[in-house]
Amino acid sequence: MIFPEHFVWGASTSAYQVEGAWDRDGKGLSVWDMFTRSGDHIRERQSGREACDHFHRYEEDISLFSQIGLKAYRLSISWPRVMPAGVGPVNKKGLDFYDRLIDRLLEAGIDPWVTLFHWDYPYELFLRGGWLNSESPHWFAEYAQAVVQRLSDRVRNWVTLSDPQCFVGLGYATGEHAPGLRLELPEILLAMHNALLAHGRGVQAIRATAKQPPKVGWSPSVTVFYPFTDASADTEAARQATFSVFPGTIWNNTWLSDPVIFGRYPDDGLLVYGNAAPKIGSKDMEIIKQPIDFYGCNIFQGTPVKAGPDGAPVAVAFPPGHAETSSGWKQTPKALYWGLRFINRHYRIPVVVTENGMANSDSPGLDGKVHDQARIDFLNSHLLQVRRALQDGTDVKGYFYWSAMDNFEWQHGYAYRFGLIHVDYETQRRSLKESAIMYRGVITSNGADLDAFLPGGTEETPFLVKESIRYIHAHLDAPFNIQELAESLRCHPDYLGRKFKQHTGVELGLYIRRVRIDHARELLKNPNKTIDDVAEACGFSDRIHFAKVFKRLTGETPGRYRKLFVPSATAIEVRPLLRAINPRSSRSWKP
Repeated sequence: MIFPEHFVWGASTSAYQVEGAWDRDGKGLSVWDMFTRSGDHIRERQSGREACDHFHRYEEDISLFSQIGLKAYRLSISWPRVMPAGVGPVNKKGLDFYDRLIDRLLEAGIDPWVTLFHWDYPYELFLRGGWLNSESPHWFAEYAQAVVQRLSDRVRNWVTLSDPQCFVGLGYATGEHAPGLRLELPEILLAMHNALLAHGRGVQAIRATAKQPPKVGWSPSVTVFYPFTDASADTEAARQATFSVFPGTIWNNTWLSDPVIFGRYPDDGLLVYGNAAPKIGSKDMEIIKQPIDFYGCNIFQGTPVKAGPDGAPVAVAFPPGHAETSSGWKQTPKALYWGLRFINRHYRIPVVVTENGMANSDSPGLDGKVHDQARIDFLNSHLLQVRRALQDGTDVKGYFYWSAMDNFEWQHGYAYRFGLIHVDYETQRRSLKESAIMYRGVITSNGADLDAFLPGGTEETPFLVKESIRYIHAHLDAPFNIQELAESLRCHPDYLGRKFKQHTGVELGLYIRRVRIDHARELLKNPNKTIDDVAEACGFSDRIHFAKVFKRLTGETPGRYRKLFVPSATAIEVRPLLRAINPRSSRSWKP
């Protein structure tokens, strides 16, 4: 199975994490500019003042996005760049930047998905109470209208808010994030309620102002519990946990999502939060419950659960040595499958993976390349779970890897690297990681490249299929065809083809071409081999046929593909000292 024809393949970033230019062209301050000015809250006193300097280098970045083959790019707009005071006069130069960015993306054939708010709340509005002020939804609507008025002739896909649990939970409850407050539950839930009203009024503003029919969604953090076993009781326990509100935490799905989809707070949440729950105005739920076209799922990890003696969910401890990312997050690919499945079935709305990724301690090797095999494995294992969800009938519209490039990771500064593109923050030099090249293959094949990573079944692979695979890999430099392969194995070509497809799920001819092209990909990394040499070493009778097959399977010519790997003189410079990264520190803004 390949992914649906119009499946969206993309990557995400956010404004404060990549743009830099914190005080350029009339931009106002955000709460993150305030939170990082002393440096006391951030690892090594770092900030996003320069970040990836995407504000000045966006053309170079979009060129790299094209080399990866991204079909879509989810970016966020900086509210104080557009409206320096949060409301009132619009900063034309700020919107001009996003005009240029959108135009360049479209020229590159990359569809912009615009998030209106990704945590950089205007400082001037914070001084007026921020999300605690009942006027905050109206402020957000005014800002949304200005952005949509300017960009909606080219932008079709809109996200209102990203991760309300984070910007409220970590900004107003624990103080780990801007604005750094540590409030009590009534104030925390009030801020969340106002954020929900802002979402609703934002949807209204988009639909009322858009110059072409918009697709509108939002992207909360999805707290995923997944079944420890395949037993139906464990599945039900995981579903119950995923849609429950537990005491002592605001990290749940339903307190935020039920109002957006159903127009009401969940009963168990009202019981758990009691008198701390906010007062609901007579029109509040009508405002919050606006029709949305997709539910954006930000999923990074999950918690396994099983059914207790009474059927209630019980968390299962991870075994010692369970795989973790460098940020300390458990690697749980199944969480992506179950999170998408649960959300789609519960809320009856299409889902999009708006964020999914891993932190790794990436650095260039002595050859100047970033060999991030861990991220390649992460992508393979998680995309197979998206594929599994699609096969099981889950309505998944797209996948956005987090993040397109290494960036400023909030209170952790530059310690964690999530990107497909490596950024040297000292020189701002960019380079594609090997995971970016792998992701390109997945995009170009619309997911078919994942076939090679499907787990084997329990049935023993027939000797005939094993021998076919052995023969193919042993004779890569020979221009044999299926008939010649069948003759060597003393069987009929049609029988061999049927048997091979039955046990591998791949057409024999396609498998042979993929193996040859995979071998060619490796050989093309060697600058001393000509393309003619590579074609001959991979069993192609001539260079033209090789180039046609290579482009059909990778979307790129051999020559252009080689350029992705042949570094310039500066790229292979051996640095005497690499930046120290603490792989054991934890990134706590996602549960």
